[in-house]
Amino acid sequence: MAGAAALLAAAPAAAQTAAPPQAPSTGDVVPAFETLGMDNKPWKVDFPKGSKTVLLFFLSGCPHCHKMIPEWNRAYERRPKGLKVLGVIMDPDQAPASYWATTSIVFPVLRSPGREFLRGLKANRAPLTLRVGEGGTIEDLGLGEIDPIRLGELFAPVK
Repeated sequence: MAGAAALLAAAPAAAQTAAPPQAPSTGDVVPAFETLGMDNKPWKVDFPKGSKTVLLFFLSGCPHCHKMIPEWNRAYERRPKGLKVLGVIMDPDQAPASYWATTSIVFPVLRSPGREFLRGLKANRAPLTLRVGEGGTIEDLGLGEIDPIRLGELFAPVK
């Protein structure tokens, strides 16, 4: 019995040191942000009334991301009118030139605004696909490798 009491007493301390959430949730808000494109031109990303945006978070060294890029490319090429799609490369440093030379990406790619931005979104794992509505509200998401049918749901026509 004493062992059980010790476990219960330790539970609140363990809860305080729990790891942060590994992914955003529906209903969370993506703040508007400014960053640079891969061409070093500035971008302002916001989520005005009536808009739908799909954000594709990936890392250049992530094998699961490498598997998603062709799927994201196909979804981007078939995207419905009015749906904005942007890739966000999460690498803390610029991805190596060899990555861009060997990886075909058809959607626009932006640099992550930084570690704090990603931490605030709880974007701790990749690949991550977010469907964001007006005001930056996350309407739907897919974490990890997702199949083409599920991806089609995330890229659904703007209502």
